[in-house]
Amino acid sequence: MIAKMKKLTFLVYYKEYEQFLERLRELGVVHIFTKSQGVAENQELQNRIRLAGRYAAAIKFLQGLNVVADKHEGEAKSGEKALELLTELQNKQQQLAHKRQALEKEIASLEPWGDFEAENIERLRKAGYVVNFYICSEKQFNDEWISDYNATVINKIGSKVYFVTITSDKETPELEVEYAKLPEKSLSGLKAAVESLFSDINNIESNINELAKKSISDLEVAQKKIYSEIEFSKVVLTGDSLADNKLVLLEGWVPKVKSEDVKSFMDNQGAYYEISAPTPEDNVPILFKNDKFSRLFEPIIRLYMLPKYNELDLTPFFAPFFMLFFGLCLGDTGYGAFMVLAVTVYRLMAKNISSGMKPILTLVQILGASTMVCGLLTGTCFGFNLYDIQLPFLQKMKETIALDNQQMFNLSLILGGIQIIFGMMLKAVNQTIQLGFKYAVGTIGWIFVILSSAIAFADAMEMGGTVHMVFVVAGLLMAYLYNSPGKNVFVNIGLGLWDSYNMATGLLGDILSYVRLFALGLSGGILASVFNSLASGMSPDNVIAGPIVMVLIFVIGHSINIFMNVLGAMVHPMRLTFVEFFKNSGYEGGGKEYSPFKK
Repeated sequence: MIAKMKKLTFLVYYKEYEQFLERLRELGVVHIFTKSQGVAENQELQNRIRLAGRYAAAIKFLQGLNVVADKHEGEAKSGEKALELLTELQNKQQQLAHKRQALEKEIASLEPWGDFEAENIERLRKAGYVVNFYICSEKQFNDEWISDYNATVINKIGSKVYFVTITSDKETPELEVEYAKLPEKSLSGLKAAVESLFSDINNIESNINELAKKSISDLEVAQKKIYSEIEFSKVVLTGDSLADNKLVLLEGWVPKVKSEDVKSFMDNQGAYYEISAPTPEDNVPILFKNDKFSRLFEPIIRLYMLPKYNELDLTPFFAPFFMLFFGLCLGDTGYGAFMVLAVTVYRLMAKNISSGMKPILTLVQILGASTMVCGLLTGTCFGFNLYDIQLPFLQKMKETIALDNQQMFNLSLILGGIQIIFGMMLKAVNQTIQLGFKYAVGTIGWIFVILSSAIAFADAMEMGGTVHMVFVVAGLLMAYLYNSPGKNVFVNIGLGLWDSYNMATGLLGDILSYVRLFALGLSGGILASVFNSLASGMSPDNVIAGPIVMVLIFVIGHSINIFMNVLGAMVHPMRLTFVEFFKNSGYEGGGKEYSPFKK
């Protein structure tokens, strides 16, 4: 169900606007739709958004270091200092990395020449001798250079020759080969400089790791503070200026159950306000108000989209179907028991489970219980057939609830038909709520035709008999003559014919989609039995190694099968819900979640 909302409109004097919003935020119940306009040209807001991005990047970076963080209550000021320190350390780290790359490049260029001091080359130059360094291929090297320029080969690497010439300062060799300009430092000096840089880099990394250990909580608190300031700035920019910018008009939404609190607050503030019911044109935020069971399935409908304010919340209506469909798709009592047991043990052993995680764990337990029950329909348990065990209660259960493959196939189609007809009934209810009963008459007509035919097909009434034909004729008249109130009768007939074509083609395809419930359960059971066969067939005939190999194959195989089938058991019921059920129930969606303006 969707909670009833009230529209809040208020006027505030411009000098008191921001102080008023601070107090409204402390109340924490009013939802305000923020405008995107005004954001781009507001430099202060842009700076805050960029700062929030820096916090997010810093937290992600430090968490990626996999350092065990100290658990403590963070402080925003400490987080601000930590961000500055991290930025400084990262800049230094980047500078040192560039220096190291430059030095390593110089070392690579100097290594073929060996370790020598540049001072010795300078002493020779002062004495009137010039030493030049050259690189060429073996074919290019000319032996005449040895006598003409005192050429001396220093090194040979592959096909390259590294040589020097020693000439007087008045004589310059003109060789058509590569001239090597070497660094001024010696090879040993460059290596020592690199080692010193590595030491500095290690110190910085140690400081960053220490920061990751102590400051992640502080950064998260500072980040939340910035997000709060961003939301506040957006709300400030949302207000419309009136009366020569002396007054600011703002609109918001508040749950009906909280409207008295808001009235009391506004009366104390002395501001002009008005609380009214929403109109059909208003984009009202959505606040769910479901029972404990249906509330567990709200994350699933959020994966699709939230309903509009003036339409039905389908969460309570698809929840039982989804639970049943999951159990049929997984279809193994052992897998269901494993899910329930694993989650139960985790809840007993884990400490500080978040409030958002608890409903998800409960949902997994419910889906696991559904799998256990549905698995009893076929008797599958970790790929084995429970009904092959000759125990009286199992044999009695087999006679009572066990279904063969044909019956499981039929059950899937029957469940599909039930959900689709139920969806059409909800569509009629939705049309009545949104537009009025007369707009639901056409849908009700098709429900008469389809439901009466389904009952007749099940031999609950005579197919083509008087009662059946009364429902069919009445339904077709409603569907053909009153599917679009206010339009010409011939237009209605034309639209009725078009609806007939869509019903004949679409409805059959929708029902056949539910065959996947049978197919997934069957394929999962086959894969499980294959892993069992592999475990027993591939284990060596050895007293020690045999059981070990068998257990390993069994555990690994069923782990893979559980992962694949749980994934399929989530995706395919979602597909049936979002496509077949939502389509036939006329679900539009597009609502925005209620998010109160608060710290």
